[in-house]
Amino acid sequence: MINIVLIKPEIPPNTGNIIRLCANSGYYLHLIKPLGFDLSNSNLIRAGLDYHDLANLNIHNSFYDFIKIIKPNRILGTTAKGEKLYTKINFKKNDAILFGSESVGLDKEILNSIPKENIFKLPMVPNNRSLNLSNAVSIIVYESWKQLNFEGSV
Repeated sequence: MINIVLIKPEIPPNTGNIIRLCANSGYYLHLIKPLGFDLSNSNLIRAGLDYHDLANLNIHNSFYDFIKIIKPNRILGTTAKGEKLYTKINFKKNDAILFGSESVGLDKEILNSIPKENIFKLPMVPNNRSLNLSNAVSIIVYESWKQLNFEGSV
């Protein structure tokens, strides 16, 4: 399936919501340290409900450790500063879709390591900074899953 990668997530309820989303879609979730919370945080647990055991969740010390271990076919990056719309991406199995932290997004070093054609955005009205992380991930998960014909669903 597809890999959702949260780089340095900061807000426990966002990550909890994404854990639940990945458990329900069959997507793999990867958290890249440092995390802005403890995994036993009550807000994280509450948002994820009892889906933690159902999610394919992995924690990596760095983005480069993730690459070395998972070996994704392709790396895609999301940024509010992108030019290409998410609807122009042809999502494929074993893609890694990167999402940056809530306060700063993807850092320049990681963005610069991704081919420009693999960087995309979600549209917004002018002069707004960003969408909520868990909402953005949800939009991308369902678009990509739709493109894969909702493989694994009932």
